[in-house]
Amino acid sequence: MTPRVLLMIAAGYLLGSISFAVLLVRWKTGKDIRTEGSGNAGATNVLRAHGKAMGLLVALLDVGKGTAAVLLVRLVTADPRAAAAAAFAAILGHVFPIYYGFRGGKGVATAVGAFLALAPMPTLVCMGVFLAAVALTRYVSVGSMVAMSLLPAAMGLFHEPMPVVISAAAAAVLIVFKHLENLKRLAAGRERKLGQK
Repeated sequence: MTPRVLLMIAAGYLLGSISFAVLLVRWKTGKDIRTEGSGNAGATNVLRAHGKAMGLLVALLDVGKGTAAVLLVRLVTADPRAAAAAAFAAILGHVFPIYYGFRGGKGVATAVGAFLALAPMPTLVCMGVFLAAVALTRYVSVGSMVAMSLLPAAMGLFHEPMPVVISAAAAAVLIVFKHLENLKRLAAGRERKLGQK
């Protein structure tokens, strides 16, 4: 990859590192969302702590930055390796943001945006799986982990390029890893369901 492409991938990480959960909650309330609720800098925690409108806005902005990271690289190259790397870089930035002491969110919404830009059909299928899992269990964490775990296989079924499949697999591992505390709470019966404060 050329230096210009590598620069765009790095820009994807920096874009992913913008935490809209932290910024919007701080702007509205002066609080740090990472000290509230689950301590996660993501849309679900914002929804629980500050309501549906704020949660939805954070989710949409996180989706948007994932999409933007992929589109940014596509301005300079059509190489699927570069786009796949930019997608993962944006997710990595959201999870470990350089601007916020590497304490970020879990990366699900950013992954949705990035992979919608990379491979719309398998991503839409997995979004359907997410919605079904949340409807059945009322656990956002369960829907997120199931959908992300199935994403690499869905990419393969739709014959997406191997770099995209690898990027999806890496993202799935990262996101499930970030849900380890949720898994512990699920096992202990303490995980909060959708709608619970």
